[in-house]
Amino acid sequence: MIAFLLGKEALGTLCMLNALLALSQFVVLRAGVFSLATPGLAAMGAYTAGGLTLRFGLPPAVTVVCAGLVAMAGAMLLALPLARLRGVFQAIATLAFVQILISLALYAEPLTGGATGLNGIPQSVGIWHVAVILGLTTYVVARLGASPTGRAFDTIRQDETVAVSLGIDVVRHHALAFALSGLVGGIAGGLMASHNYSVNSGEFGFGMMIAVLSFVVLGGRQSVAGPITGAFVLTLLPELARPLADNRMIVYGALLMVAIIYLPHGIVDTWLLHRLRRQSTAASGTAGSAPKQAGI
Repeated sequence: MIAFLLGKEALGTLCMLNALLALSQFVVLRAGVFSLATPGLAAMGAYTAGGLTLRFGLPPAVTVVCAGLVAMAGAMLLALPLARLRGVFQAIATLAFVQILISLALYAEPLTGGATGLNGIPQSVGIWHVAVILGLTTYVVARLGASPTGRAFDTIRQDETVAVSLGIDVVRHHALAFALSGLVGGIAGGLMASHNYSVNSGEFGFGMMIAVLSFVVLGGRQSVAGPITGAFVLTLLPELARPLADNRMIVYGALLMVAIIYLPHGIVDTWLLHRLRRQSTAASGTAGSAPKQAGI
C-alpha cells in the first residue's frame, strides 16, 4: 500500500489530506457535537494560506500555521452560538456557517478572487510534508483521547446529563473540541492551498461535507484509526475501480451503503470489537478450565 501511494504521489497526498479532514470531523463527533463545519474551516485555512502566499510571499510553514490559527479562531467563535443547540439544530447551524463562508468567498473578490478563486499559488508542499503533519496530528488526537479530556468527550457524547452530574463543563469541552477541529481543518486547508496551486470555493461545498462524514462513518467513530482508514478507503476506491468507467461511482455508493448497514460501527471499530470479544471468550475459557486442572 505504501509503495503504491509513493508511486502515485498526487493520490497519496490526497489520501493524507482527506485523512486530516476526517480527523477534524472526528474530534467534534467524539465530543457529541453534530457539526458539518469541517469544509468551512478548511476553506478558511485554504484562503488564509493562499492569500498570505500570493500577497506577501510568506513561506509555507508560516502560512499553514496561520491557516490553522485563523480556522481555530473561527471555530471558537462558532462554538458560542452553538452552545445552546443540540443534535440536528447543530447540524443546520454549521451547514449555514459553511454556506455563509462560501458566499463570502464568491463576493469578496478583492480578498478571495471571487468565482475564479486564488490561482498561481506555488506548489511548496509535497507528500512527505503532509505525511509528517498527519503523523503528528494523529499522535496528538490519540493522546487527547487517552487523557481526562478525551474521557470527558466520551461521557458527554454518551449522556450529557451524566456528564453534568460528574462536574464536567459541557460548554467548555464543546468549545475545546471545536477549537481543535478548527486547527486541524485549517491546517488541512492550508496544505491543500500550498499543494493544489489554487483555491476555489467550489472545493468546499456539499460534496466535501458528505465525503468527510463518510470517512468517519465508514472507518469508525471511536478509534483514531477509524477516520484515517475511511479516508484512505474512500479516496482509493474510485481510483481502483477506474476500469469500471462510468459505473465506478455506483459501485462506490453501493459499497458505502453495504458497509453502513452491515458494519454500523465502521470498519476499524467493528474489527476492534470482534477482537475484544475473542479475547474475552478466550479469557473465560481459560478461567473455566483452571479449577479442573487444579483438581487433577
